[in-house]
Amino acid sequence: MLLRTFFGWLYILLPHGFLLIFVSLWAQILQIIAFWAILLTGKYPKSLFDFQLGLIKWTLRLNARIYNISDGYPSFGIHGTDEYTSLEVEYPERVSRSLMLIRFFFGWLYVYIPHLFILFFRSIFVHILVFLAWFIVLITGKYPKEFHQWVVGQLRWMTRVGLYMSYMTDVYPAFTGDELDSEK
Repeated sequence: MLLRTFFGWLYILLPHGFLLIFVSLWAQILQIIAFWAILLTGKYPKSLFDFQLGLIKWTLRLNARIYNISDGYPSFGIHGTDEYTSLEVEYPERVSRSLMLIRFFFGWLYVYIPHLFILFFRSIFVHILVFLAWFIVLITGKYPKEFHQWVVGQLRWMTRVGLYMSYMTDVYPAFTGDELDSEK
């Protein structure tokens, strides 16, 4: 944990971040293609969906290490795996075209403003928890369960918003970081 705290930016964040810049740019191009494919066919192309989901899983693995809620080195790539983090998203057979257009034009208003407002303040609290947890782990060797659940909840909530705004689900993201019944 000490090594990751002081040098994680060098051996984790720099190599992953460098690659994620280019992969994310490609993902944005694919998102434009997916938008038009959904608009014309009502379906999210499976290969594009899988790519975007792989990218989300990669960033989730990276964030788990940066927030010190998971040990080990995160695997690279959209096909990487991890025993400590998991994300399962069901491929939608149909995507609502009208809802997609509403998200495209008004998503900033009814999704980003309320969710990101709350997530911003939660993020401040999460950073305080991560800071405190670092000392607790240093002294006791155990990450406090409540702190861990809160940080995981923050990542879960941010992921839900991202999935919804990427047209990967038509389910409006819940205003909670708790695990929902549909996610169990």
